[in-house]
Amino acid sequence: MACSANSTAISAQRKVLRETSDRRLAQGDQSSAGVFPNVLFLVRTERARYRWHAQRPYYALQFAVLEPKALAGHSLMGRLYCTPKALWKLNWFLRDFGYDTELLDRDEIDDKNLIGLSGVVKISRAVMNGTPLLNFDGFAPASDWEELSVNTSAGSAGCSEVA
Repeated sequence: MACSANSTAISAQRKVLRETSDRRLAQGDQSSAGVFPNVLFLVRTERARYRWHAQRPYYALQFAVLEPKALAGHSLMGRLYCTPKALWKLNWFLRDFGYDTELLDRDEIDDKNLIGLSGVVKISRAVMNGTPLLNFDGFAPASDWEELSVNTSAGSAGCSEVA
């Protein structure tokens, strides 16, 4: 009987922690979404956590902005979903940010190996159920930043390779 009560208490604690984490993620998205225009950023992955959800499992990602310099130090937070229909975008992110190809070939993703990866991300903003969110619309290798940032500053962001 004690094990059952202890198990129930642990489950309740995990649920509270998960809800708190999701709330923090939403708050991060909310604060970030209003700051950033719909443009390209050179970023580095600071945090990556797999979040299981029955219908839509996802990776919660936090990027540190490296470029443009005016926004360096800010964070971008968002999700990459792992549903069968969305795996192409997760694969695009992993490939362009330089994830270990050997692990990728074996369909293995290690959260720890995602930290420190750099690349270019194109974002847009959306509102879902009243909460502003950032969408990751495209990715490119960090080595493409110079070319893409010139195109963006010249007003051709809509024609970039990342789009």
